[in-house]
Amino acid sequence: MDLLILGCGFTGIRVARRFIARGVRVMATTRHPDKLPSLPVRAVHLDVADRASLEGLDAPGGALVLHSIPVVDGDLGLLPYLGSRPSRVVYLSTTSVYGRTEDVDEHTPVAPRTERARRRVETERAIVAGPWSSLILRPAAIYGPGRGVHVSMRAGNYRLKGGGENWISRIHVEDLAALAEAALLSDLTGAYPVADDEPCTARRIAGYCAELLGLPLPPSIVGTPSSNRRVRGGAIRRLLGVSLRFPSYTAGIPAAIAEEESCLPSCC
Repeated sequence: MDLLILGCGFTGIRVARRFIARGVRVMATTRHPDKLPSLPVRAVHLDVADRASLEGLDAPGGALVLHSIPVVDGDLGLLPYLGSRPSRVVYLSTTSVYGRTEDVDEHTPVAPRTERARRRVETERAIVAGPWSSLILRPAAIYGPGRGVHVSMRAGNYRLKGGGENWISRIHVEDLAALAEAALLSDLTGAYPVADDEPCTARRIAGYCAELLGLPLPPSIVGTPSSNRRVRGGAIRRLLGVSLRFPSYTAGIPAAIAEEESCLPSCC
């Protein structure tokens, strides 16, 4: 078994670790090869502006593929280089494909409203149409060590648009990696939203982080939040047999802070 990770970043690195522990040969594309030196991964430094670099993918026959490159990086252009060699492709999309829908579950149709979200849907459809088995995962806001509200607040960059009354769902990066691992090893098809069990308002999580970090509540600014969405992600967890390690931000954020403070490699 071989695994190819297209876009070995925040989530992909953690998926790579899981498959390496299984004894699987892992290949990856990355724009930041300096983040992979501690992993036995054959990495291709991918610059999407240089199409010649894509020839280094060389996915072996029957490979599993995790596709997690954002559409802003030109992800759709990678698919032709995979040919018919992979046996399984799992794509990490986003809940932004649901547009303004405020309550989302596994039955909710896509309704993209931005160009980026429309391109995500196009990529999803291209993957589903490919000559391989495929599964689409649509994660809510991904957080963990080095990323999330607590990080933005420490940097003084977090603001509450419109008072922060909009709802947001999240998923800890380790839980997403566990789901991606299970998805790659399964034969389940379709598209599913991914989230933990406790959506909350932007203001509520800001208040929680403020108390945890000993910081003042971030200021409110005039504006419309980019999303207002509660996501139910239980279906994909049940189907893949995965239990959340961090079912709520109240468990995940303290764990992320503790990991940051211990300077573990997974903080990248």
